[in-house]
Amino acid sequence: MQHRYLPLLALMLTLIMILPFQTAYADGIVVPEPPPCGPGLGPCPGPSPISQLAIRYHHVEVEIEDQVATTHVDQVFQNDNDWPVEGTYIFPLPEGAAVNDFRLWIDGESVQGEVLSREQARQIYEEIVRSLRDPALLEYIDQGALRASVFPIPPGGERRIELEYTQVLPSDNGLVQYRYPLNTEKFSTKPLEEVTITVRAHSSAPIRGVYSPSHALAVEHDGEYRFTAGHEATDVRPDQDFLLYYTLEEGDIGLNLITYRDPESEDPEGFFLLLAAPRVELEAAPVPKDVILVLDKSGSMDGEKFRQAQAALRYILEHLNADDRFNILAFSTDLVAFSPEIQPASEAEAAIRWTEELVAAGSTDIHRALMKAMEQAQTSRPTMILFVTDGLPTEGQTDIQTILQDITQAAPETVRLFSFGLGYDVNTYLLDSLSQQNRGTTTYVKPDQPIDEALSSFYRKISSPVLTDVELDFGGIRVFELYPQEVPDLFAGSQLVLLGRYRSGGNTIIELRGMAGNEEVSYRFEDQRFGESGGADFLPRLWATRKIGALLQQIRLEGPEEETIKQIVRLSIRYGIITPYTSFLVTEPNALGAEAQEGIAAQTFAQIQSTPTAVVGEKAVGRAWDEAAIRSAEVLPSLAEDAAEIVKHVGSRAFRWQDGIWVDTAYDPETTPISRVAYLSEDYFLLAASRAEIAAALALGERVLVVVGDQAYEVVAEDAPVDTIAIPEPLEQPSADPSAVPQDPPQDPASSHPSSASSAGPCGSAFSLLVPILGLAILRPRRA
Repeated sequence: MQHRYLPLLALMLTLIMILPFQTAYADGIVVPEPPPCGPGLGPCPGPSPISQLAIRYHHVEVEIEDQVATTHVDQVFQNDNDWPVEGTYIFPLPEGAAVNDFRLWIDGESVQGEVLSREQARQIYEEIVRSLRDPALLEYIDQGALRASVFPIPPGGERRIELEYTQVLPSDNGLVQYRYPLNTEKFSTKPLEEVTITVRAHSSAPIRGVYSPSHALAVEHDGEYRFTAGHEATDVRPDQDFLLYYTLEEGDIGLNLITYRDPESEDPEGFFLLLAAPRVELEAAPVPKDVILVLDKSGSMDGEKFRQAQAALRYILEHLNADDRFNILAFSTDLVAFSPEIQPASEAEAAIRWTEELVAAGSTDIHRALMKAMEQAQTSRPTMILFVTDGLPTEGQTDIQTILQDITQAAPETVRLFSFGLGYDVNTYLLDSLSQQNRGTTTYVKPDQPIDEALSSFYRKISSPVLTDVELDFGGIRVFELYPQEVPDLFAGSQLVLLGRYRSGGNTIIELRGMAGNEEVSYRFEDQRFGESGGADFLPRLWATRKIGALLQQIRLEGPEEETIKQIVRLSIRYGIITPYTSFLVTEPNALGAEAQEGIAAQTFAQIQSTPTAVVGEKAVGRAWDEAAIRSAEVLPSLAEDAAEIVKHVGSRAFRWQDGIWVDTAYDPETTPISRVAYLSEDYFLLAASRAEIAAALALGERVLVVVGDQAYEVVAEDAPVDTIAIPEPLEQPSADPSAVPQDPPQDPASSHPSSASSAGPCGSAFSLLVPILGLAILRPRRA
């Protein structure tokens, strides 16, 4: 390498130390060596674009012992270039983290790390951004780093890098949060072959709920004090950090709040997520219930479908609780019952033999079967009706509205009706209406899905009710637009995930009431805080997702209204939520602003009115299936690959690629004033430095339009006309709540985990927990 490139390389090797809390990456970044140039060698080109090594896999193992988390990271970097690559691996450090004798392991050899301060990083950071002309690096702001050398990687070769760090996880009123930066979309040359995250936690306080809004989790509890949670994915480009919450509570039920209010908004309304989960041991003494199994035995059920349904009933009967009661009603043209009356669980074996002798034949009299089920339902205990059918009402009363009206009038308040539609020849309007009007849900089992697995899996979730007729009182805090709109029953081994809005923040007492069998019970949760500003910025999009799902179902079951469609259009565009039915943001050339959205809503309303909604068939079942997933979403929705090229999410914001610019969807061209800022100018860097969320938005590309309060800032070309701008004032950070930090951690992390020489202290507010120390490789390619 020519010596004239050494100063630039020195800057590059210390890059990526400036990192906002909300966004971090675990990828390597390759800075190519500039080709030889100068006298006799040809003209020198402009700055080289950033390219990278590929990451083959990314494995994360986390051990949490009483809120002390030790994270082990295992990554393999692969050099797909035809020349050797060497360089430096950088670990961004969260503010307040302490690093002592931190070591990085590369191919079995220990490499000592060097700590770089935030002050050292600041000046270097801006110089590198100017030199590389790559706004993606604006992600890394206001952080120090740990640096270590990486051994050369030959062409086609690999380097396995392992690192381990320890941090204390603060607890906010019993809610513990762990965050692992996994957003690798920008800096990955190709999809990762495999991503796995395994979290094992042990606590001296009982653990209630375990929840991730970012990734689908498989969770296994080992008693009240331990759990294991896992996430696996293959051939993926991770695009958001991994978030895990778990709740600690001594009582029978744990309840915790997560809140967010846009610090830029003068609107006092915020978003909240409420988690409520019973203790695991309550499964040993669940509330006694009645289970009425209503099975379609019409001729269309004959064959493998009916055999699987019989197997599902056998599973349910074998897993009744000791104090449960049951009955089976099998219907076609006629109606046969296992018993004239509800039977104790001890009769399950006889019922299994009776079920195995049933034969599928005849037509489908749904009305008669469900009316009989309602007659047998008693008001003295919770009654669950599991209604399994593969067809339409063809016998007896066949008018859908009459069936719905009769069943709803006959159903006691204790009834929960759960519908199972098998195949595509079911009336989705009937099944969904029956379930909705009777506080249940509908499960659609497609032809290629095992029926017995679907039914048995569902029954496991509802087999042990803990609390029915659940109500919540939020004290002096006004809450509204809750999803689900009716609070469901609480079951052992599951948890309530409720999203909503609130007006003004503050502390309150939340009371959870319900029925435990025939006894009315109440739980009080004091010092629950609805935040005044900031918080968990994933909440607006998750809340909007559920609301869109509820509005879509409302249109399908009750018919379209223009105001309802307007709400869907606004939510979809504002929060970047793309579904098969809300693709306005990617299909409409001009979708931003109130006037444009009014036009989209009017056009959509006219289309729906002119096109009858299908209620039977593959399309109808597919739509009902999709809507249910949106309506009950607990994880942030992912974007399809084509949509991800047009829409990006940054914190609580969504951006759309429009006319060569990433435009904040909060921008209204009719009402929002614009200040123009030249790319890479002094004002540009001042704007990025003012707030981390602005820097993250500017990192999307060279041309960005971001809204801050009631003002828009547009990044324009360096030689374009600009405006004199007022740099936004930095937001006041909420002071750390002493109660949010474990008052007596079990041990100092450095001493309690001798395998890791690093330690980190608690920092931040209730939800501003330590960012894991992750690696960013800045590598220098060397041509042979």
